[in-house]
Amino acid sequence: MGSWAAATWRLGGCSGRGGLRGVPRRRGSSRPGGGDRAATLSDLLQSSVGGEEPDAAAARRERRSPREGTVLLFPGQGSQLVGMGRGLLQYPGVRDMYRLAEKVLGYDLLSLCLEGPQDELDRTRHCQPAVFVASLAAVEKLNHQRPEVVASCVAAAGYSVGEFAALVFAGAMGFAEALYAVKVRAEAMQKASEAVPSGMLSVIGRREANYKFACLEARKHCESLGIENPVCEISNYLFPDSRVIAGHLQALEFLQENARKYYFTRTKMLPVSGAFHTRLMEPAVEPLAEVLNSIEIEKPLVCVYSNVDGKKYMHSKHIRKLLVKQVVSPVLWEQTMHAVYERQQGTEFPYTYEVGPGKQLGAVLKKCNLKAWKQYNHVDALEDEEAAKT
Repeated sequence: MGSWAAATWRLGGCSGRGGLRGVPRRRGSSRPGGGDRAATLSDLLQSSVGGEEPDAAAARRERRSPREGTVLLFPGQGSQLVGMGRGLLQYPGVRDMYRLAEKVLGYDLLSLCLEGPQDELDRTRHCQPAVFVASLAAVEKLNHQRPEVVASCVAAAGYSVGEFAALVFAGAMGFAEALYAVKVRAEAMQKASEAVPSGMLSVIGRREANYKFACLEARKHCESLGIENPVCEISNYLFPDSRVIAGHLQALEFLQENARKYYFTRTKMLPVSGAFHTRLMEPAVEPLAEVLNSIEIEKPLVCVYSNVDGKKYMHSKHIRKLLVKQVVSPVLWEQTMHAVYERQQGTEFPYTYEVGPGKQLGAVLKKCNLKAWKQYNHVDALEDEEAAKT
């Protein structure tokens, strides 16, 4: 494909031959259970591994010197829409990605994305893989239309499950391996969410709002109802004065009823099935840790920022540790945006591209850093802009 960054990400994705980066060093022999029709990870690797092309292998070894370039943002769960992927199928490699995804997942992901129904696509076990694949397919579109954007990428960040897509793009993980990890993660998170009536509440507050105190009082309310070890905590830091609070449904209902007391100007329940990024997701930790320990992970060739601490991933052990920790830790997206766009006064901001369904990360960036947002672009996964113009 010519460009450094494109070759790098393609090593971890599907080549035109359907190949993968190479046979991984197996770090464990067991795998979590999957769907009846889903292939095992080892089966997929043995059947679809192709040899590494010399120029691609050289690209893996290359390290770019720090300089101004583009930033890619990968969306997370909640951005999915029926029809996503339709505008991407004409681009090289995208249909191969969906074919391989069907083998990994054990169901026809492309049909689900194109035809729905929406309530089935919204299920955690489906939407996380769907957003992951659509986002990387959007990179193919971007690379076809603007290869210089991909070639000059110097940083990437992904929101929650989007972090896996960012790491594949950066050459740290293979496409099939990362998708399998996303599958295990999504199924385990859905199972954990079904165990306890829980959810997530989007909150916008005034400057005097004390979110942690509000969560404390909500937990006390739950205890008065007889709920043992109630959970109510900040799960997402979005932008100044905006948080997502997750936990037991009774705690979230309490916060909605007492919103004025805690200086919340707006509250809205999110259409998710559980309290993601809280300790209620602890049952999902072990399955994800097991699969991450069984696959090859390398140091990213492009800076990728972690949701857990807003800092760059440094090495493979770091990635394994924080991807697992992320499931039960708040997403520090506001802090991550500050880290990505921190620069000396007078320095121009890079062009930013949100790759995948929805424009939520662009809206959040506008609230976090208006100057950076002025260089924001969206690579749509729903409809092809060139086709729409004709």
